[in-house]
Amino acid sequence: MEKTNCKLVLSCPSGLSPSQVSVVFDPSYDRIAHPDIELENSISEIWDQRVQKNASLYNGKKFRYGGYTLCNRGGSQQDFHVCLHLGLTDYRTFVGTNLNPLWEKFLVPSEDDLMQCQHTSSPLGNGAILETSDKKIVVLQRSYNVGEFPGHVVFPGGHPEPEEVGAASHQMGERLTNSEHNNTKISQEMFDSIIREVVEEIGVPVTSLCNPLFIGISRRVLNVRPAAFFFIKCNIESKEIQRLYAGAQDGFESTQLYTVSLRANSGDDSTVKKLVGALDAAAQWIELENMASKMPGCHQGGFALYKLMLEAMKNI
Repeated sequence: MEKTNCKLVLSCPSGLSPSQVSVVFDPSYDRIAHPDIELENSISEIWDQRVQKNASLYNGKKFRYGGYTLCNRGGSQQDFHVCLHLGLTDYRTFVGTNLNPLWEKFLVPSEDDLMQCQHTSSPLGNGAILETSDKKIVVLQRSYNVGEFPGHVVFPGGHPEPEEVGAASHQMGERLTNSEHNNTKISQEMFDSIIREVVEEIGVPVTSLCNPLFIGISRRVLNVRPAAFFFIKCNIESKEIQRLYAGAQDGFESTQLYTVSLRANSGDDSTVKKLVGALDAAAQWIELENMASKMPGCHQGGFALYKLMLEAMKNI
């Protein structure tokens, strides 16, 4: 995996439960329009071109990633807490900024990640590191008909959806956008949405899945696309998951499901022996890294976050 393909924005290798993740949803985290009017106008031009080629494109609302704050309230892992800062954007602006051929012109020269990306849509995607009962990781090869990463190998995932929690605007009913009630609903959507994506894309029943753990955020270097990653255990074996995948609701978004072994082999490969260390069920890194080399940047970041999680398990 090339180090330059992705940036790990936040790593939580021990995994955080819903009670350890909160959200502040506020207009201050929305995108700032670019001062170059011609560049700004290219957003609608790019979108119109895409719609002409694919009339099924839908301009849905998305949560915009605007940073995070991190605190440890007591010193133990249970006291670790992340607050995600989210604004509002839409798919049209994502296509017209992050996916624009001129996407680099939207960036501000800055060492500060958020300052650099203030003119991009940067919707927060999500991805699931799904572990089967026989210790394999599930990945999908995307269809060539999808708008983003056609044909690439990816983790199951998509986006948390503002419309699922009534957050399609910054005026959520009679409540102000940045209220404790609304922020709690959006925080729960971070976890609910990744479960929905796994069920819809793979076809496993929701009852087969353990509660997700938030393990971090990755940003793709190419087009600065952010994604949150979660670790989820499934109590179904990989062969049965292959069978269920044939009936997945959103199976049309991918063409193939792969399950990658996590068990260390018993051969004499010195690289594997070195990386396995004391963990009996450590990842078979050669196989996993070969799969990761076929992934787009943000999903390579998901692989890196999972690798950090397994390393942290050695110290428990």
